[in-house]
Amino acid sequence: MTTTEARPAVPPVERSKRRISINPRQSGIYVAFALIVVLFEVLTGGALLEPQNISNIIVQNSYVLILAIGMILVIISGHIDLSAGSVVAMTGAVSAVLMVNSHVPWFLAVLITLVVGAAIGAWQGYWVAYFGIPAFIVTLAGMLAFRALTLTVLGNQGIGPFPDAIRTLSNGFTSGYLGNIGLGPLGGADLVSLLAGVAAVAGIVFTQWRKRAGRMGYGQDVDPFGVFVLKIAGIAVLVLALVVQLARFKNLPWVLILLAVLVLGYSLVAGKSVFGRHIYAVGGNLQAATLSGVKVKQVTFWIFVNMGVLAALAGIIFAGRLNQAGPTAGVNFELDAIAAAFIGGAAVQGGVGKVVGAITGGLIMAVINNGMSLIGAPSERVMLVKGVVLLAAVAYDIWTKRRAAS
Repeated sequence: MTTTEARPAVPPVERSKRRISINPRQSGIYVAFALIVVLFEVLTGGALLEPQNISNIIVQNSYVLILAIGMILVIISGHIDLSAGSVVAMTGAVSAVLMVNSHVPWFLAVLITLVVGAAIGAWQGYWVAYFGIPAFIVTLAGMLAFRALTLTVLGNQGIGPFPDAIRTLSNGFTSGYLGNIGLGPLGGADLVSLLAGVAAVAGIVFTQWRKRAGRMGYGQDVDPFGVFVLKIAGIAVLVLALVVQLARFKNLPWVLILLAVLVLGYSLVAGKSVFGRHIYAVGGNLQAATLSGVKVKQVTFWIFVNMGVLAALAGIIFAGRLNQAGPTAGVNFELDAIAAAFIGGAAVQGGVGKVVGAITGGLIMAVINNGMSLIGAPSERVMLVKGVVLLAAVAYDIWTKRRAAS
């Protein structure tokens, strides 16, 4: 009788040394972002990464980034929302009527506006989830209907000005509570902003370390420790460089803090919660999700409710930035949000995508807009470049999937 000796299991630490795991679909977007930033930094003679210009990029594109957070969840679930820009205009008009015309306290008006956005999302979510009409048709109808309602509410004229609190949220910066600190040749920088940057880096290091330890605990492949340290160091340098530049100008924009909270919260929901896993399941394989007991209709319904709330928030931010709600607000915003999601790694078929990826895609669009404006490029050339970048991103996604399948 022969016996076979069982092969000893490879410890996770040894497994981690076998190979460097690189996902081209996930890492490609960040490499492309870095290359685009370097390109425009050279073309603009260093103007792109000036403190004031970095602040302008964040403030001027904040509403698109907010929309991109909601849009990525819609696209992951296998749907689309073409009404987001019209909902931005509609909710901005509602907030203006409440705050300016009716003199409702700003915090109550914001709450009512978010509820209106949720109601709009619930209306569209009902037709998609429970009546079975494709989201493309429902939201296309919504794009026309809510634009018409905006024109009805505003009567072809803008309403403003907005209260100081809304303008501060949209355009303002944090106060220098602890004063400035000298940074040698860089000059002075706000101490609170610098401490916030250090705290953000510490949070990133902690979460990535826990993620690595968890993967090793389950015996999964992870990057060698040296590569892991290099990745974290690179992220830390980028975050601290951004914070230092902002701290040298006017401290941190309030809207950046709002975006950071949204990105963190939605990343946790998408990656760690049951609801987030259900979103990926619905978009990845609808039949399998249904057979697994996922309440597909409820998931779809609440995704559109969430999209309506974020569109309302974007509407308030945009109206506050312009200091008035106008009938032409939000035009093509939905296209920018959709482009940000796809450039950021979302799959056309659904089931794939990350909140951070959508934000990165939105920042790529923002850098292209800003960089080409700095070099004096005409608007038609800007649209051409953005279209090429979007097509290239989707083509790259399809190519990587075919390569993985083969």
